[in-house]
Amino acid sequence: MNRDYPLEKTRNFGIIAHIDAGKTTTTERVLYYTGKSHKIGEVHEGDTVMDWMEQERERGITITSAATTCFWVPTYEGGDKAKGFRFNIIDTPGHIDFTVEVKRSLRVLDGAVVVFDGVAGVEPQSETNWRYADEGQVPRVCFINKLDRTGASFEKSYQSILDRLSKNAIRVQIPIGEEDKHEGVVDLLKMKAYRFEGNMGDDVIESEIPENLKADAEKYRNELVEKIVENDEKFLGEYLEGKEISIEDLKKIMRKAVIGNKIFPVYCGSALKNKGVQLVLDGVVEYLPAPTDILPAKGIDPRTGAEITRSASDAEPFSALAFKLQTDPFVGQLTFFRVYSGTVEAGSYLYNSTTGEKERLGRILRMHANQREEVKKVFAGEIAAAVGLKTTRTSDTLCDEANPILLERIVFAEPVISLRIEPKTKADQEKMGMALHKLADEDPTFKVSTDAETGETIISGMGELHLEIIVDRMKREFSVEANVGKPQVAYKETITKEAEVDNKYIRQTGGRGQYGHVKIKIKPLSKEVPENLPRNTKREKGFEFINNIKGGVIPLEYIPAVEKGLREGMDRGVLAGFKLVDISVDLYDGSFHEVDSSEIAFKIAASQALQEAARRASPVILEPIMKVEVVTPEKFMGDITGNLSSKRAQIEGMTDRGMLKVISAKVPLSEMFGYMTSLRSLTEGRAGFTMEFDHYDTVPANIAKSIIETRTTGSASTEEK
Repeated sequence: MNRDYPLEKTRNFGIIAHIDAGKTTTTERVLYYTGKSHKIGEVHEGDTVMDWMEQERERGITITSAATTCFWVPTYEGGDKAKGFRFNIIDTPGHIDFTVEVKRSLRVLDGAVVVFDGVAGVEPQSETNWRYADEGQVPRVCFINKLDRTGASFEKSYQSILDRLSKNAIRVQIPIGEEDKHEGVVDLLKMKAYRFEGNMGDDVIESEIPENLKADAEKYRNELVEKIVENDEKFLGEYLEGKEISIEDLKKIMRKAVIGNKIFPVYCGSALKNKGVQLVLDGVVEYLPAPTDILPAKGIDPRTGAEITRSASDAEPFSALAFKLQTDPFVGQLTFFRVYSGTVEAGSYLYNSTTGEKERLGRILRMHANQREEVKKVFAGEIAAAVGLKTTRTSDTLCDEANPILLERIVFAEPVISLRIEPKTKADQEKMGMALHKLADEDPTFKVSTDAETGETIISGMGELHLEIIVDRMKREFSVEANVGKPQVAYKETITKEAEVDNKYIRQTGGRGQYGHVKIKIKPLSKEVPENLPRNTKREKGFEFINNIKGGVIPLEYIPAVEKGLREGMDRGVLAGFKLVDISVDLYDGSFHEVDSSEIAFKIAASQALQEAARRASPVILEPIMKVEVVTPEKFMGDITGNLSSKRAQIEGMTDRGMLKVISAKVPLSEMFGYMTSLRSLTEGRAGFTMEFDHYDTVPANIAKSIIETRTTGSASTEEK
């Protein structure tokens, strides 16, 4: 079986944006114009293809990323299907609570279309998504949407991209009219106007640029050409000599620059009014990379630790990354994976180099949102879903056992909010455990734990909405009824000084005793990671273990037990029992007993030593600080800033957005529960806000005291405001 589309004619891209910028509306147009769907679904009517979950349709937001495959013949090819391209698209959520979906999607995609609201311009989640794309060096094209709305301004939105995201953004189009006068767009390379006519804007009509826009178009075209030729010395020389450079050459240079993240082309239009989307798809074909245009996937050989690569080719050994798990009511668990090299057939065995296990790949599905199409084989550069993988988890590498590779893992954010949950009946108890386990497998930012003292189940996530959706899904998909406590902040503890402890664990019973003896030094873990860590150092997020044992004072076989004991000691802090983070532990001495020493003795000795050292190292409580943006009419500014200040907010700036004011602040999460209700009452319901996690910071002493008292007495907590 051969591939149905050449690799050079494949585009894997995502559609990313801040919540409510029109991302799903844009995707629905893409599906319609590519012939994948015959009716355009609308978010406000709850009948979109890509937002297929009940919770998504009820709330009008995207919660889970949805994948689809479709085919596009560029408008300039005049409908010649032989010149078509295959698109593998992932539509991602815009709400900060589901940011994991964006991060993992960008990890496996080759490009992205970033959608902006033509009224609001760059918003907080646009910045976060842009940062994720920067981390993954993902090439992007921008689409300023909603130019038909009152208050829309292409220039202001474009300026916000330059100011807040990248100076390398450049307009390749300008709009013909804005707000209710928005009629179409001007292509600055071709110097032609385009209008979108017919029932759903199907007919792209080329015409001359309107007289009133000619001067602007000339000016902006010169800017665009200058920006393009800066990336090629030969053409820059010709341009400076006054030579005319052909559109084909300009497009070639621009394609190379976009793939190298040196240029981000900016398109415009209105997806809701069916204007401009087809030309963005042409832009995807012309400027975003095929799998063959990107650098080979990097990984390490699990046998030797050496760095190796895999190119996007069917001839290379098979390698793929599992980036998402999803429970399907009809076929069971689906494992979404991106193939970086080689091919794989249904029924074959895969090697999971992350776990070292082999698994049989039962069936392979090509997904269209929640609809499935079975395929027998997938090729390099494709995205598919596997049925039948039992032990594979998000971020695991699947490969050919004879040629193993371990691809770089996706790093996810830690949860910042928790709540207690208990089943309503005995029958719900077992079902709840299974449901939470499955949901935690699907979503790496959702964690389930047990309170060691009370035995209660605690679920943790990225925000109130995130946990609300989890509980709702548990009820609908797994038929589990549960009682839910109030949200609590995921506090952490850390140390601020160095400390040293010498600890012996000795237990003498009738027979063989227990003996473990360790000497450790602890210090705050610096955020900077040295380029070359010493061989005796293990470092991961929030913890560093340095083994400085010389001369066998602790036998080698007990060192892993010491490390395990230290990790267990980190699970419970010394002030209020929150998890300890950002600690570097140096094991530098100790002793052992020929008969009585054991792994368990060294584990307990290490755990006790860490707890004692943490007590001596001036421990503090850390709380999550959120980046908050409030959009409000000007007359409520004073009330809002006063209210934020009472919540220990650091107000960082105030800017204009059309007729509205935008207040940016950093506020502790513990102060933000129920903020929407108080904001509405302060502003007659006319203001709104967005919030996302920014960093952890030390809790002031008076509030820390109250948190500790609450934890120790079990009274109504400050966390549960």
